[in-house]
Amino acid sequence: MIQILELFGGIGSPRIALRNLGVETKAIDYVEIDEKAVKSYNAIFQNELEYKTQDIRGWNLKPDILIHGSPCQSFSIAGKQQGADEGSGTESSLMWETINIIKQMGIWKPRIVIWENVKNVLSKHMIKNFNKYLEEMSKLGYTNSFEVLNAMDFGLPQNRNRVFTISMIDGTYFNFMELQRKQLRSLSEFLEDEVSEEYTVTQPSILKGIGKTGIKRTTVIKDFAYTITERQDRCPAQVIDLGNNKYRFLTDKECWLLQGYNEEDYLAAAKVNNKRALYKQAGNSIPVPIFEAIFKVLLVL
Repeated sequence: MIQILELFGGIGSPRIALRNLGVETKAIDYVEIDEKAVKSYNAIFQNELEYKTQDIRGWNLKPDILIHGSPCQSFSIAGKQQGADEGSGTESSLMWETINIIKQMGIWKPRIVIWENVKNVLSKHMIKNFNKYLEEMSKLGYTNSFEVLNAMDFGLPQNRNRVFTISMIDGTYFNFMELQRKQLRSLSEFLEDEVSEEYTVTQPSILKGIGKTGIKRTTVIKDFAYTITERQDRCPAQVIDLGNNKYRFLTDKECWLLQGYNEEDYLAAAKVNNKRALYKQAGNSIPVPIFEAIFKVLLVL
């Protein structure tokens, strides 16, 4: 049995991946401040122990794998790019809490730590904190490997680039070349046949942005979607051409599917959350197939 600790856990992407792979998993804890995301997580894993928002600093935890997808807003190009200096109080600076949690574990440490974040952490303005994170992990005895991975290389028709950092306590380095890539699936597999009129684009600002470039752009989706965000109805936007100068947004369900969740996962979450929350949860999540590929290598499946 694999024991995992999910920090900034969202809707449980790594746990979904392990479930899909048939790996017996014990989630020894899950930490998420967004109560609506917690509702979705509990709904998806309703046959297991429920979790509440909580603070685990100082707890005696012994996971095999620690996964943290710390908030990206202060790193992201789409955000304010305030950075993540330790003690700065930005959302992205919460990654240092992960370091503190590992320190407080004492002699025993997770054998694997996985950190996911936006590609912009490698930019010249943000990389100092990325490098500092690697240095702190090295001081704790970990070897670090990182790579920018695109969801499109793992079968999902979503152009989403994210940095994955995998830290190992046994002195080995993770080889990203061993990840099993998958053929890109057709976008049509992820789109609903019948969609409510509520998803039709009516905002003048988005309609005016069709064909334009820059922050006010609206991109028409063709063979693949672009990065799923927590708000699909704001510029820059992406829309589907319905013909006759009509366009629609991706539905919240489609966004979940494009992140690799199945219909049952989405329906469970949709019973306890509204459309706005479901969009946000999809946008903040991590593509499930990428975790599947990573775990296959880590666990030699």
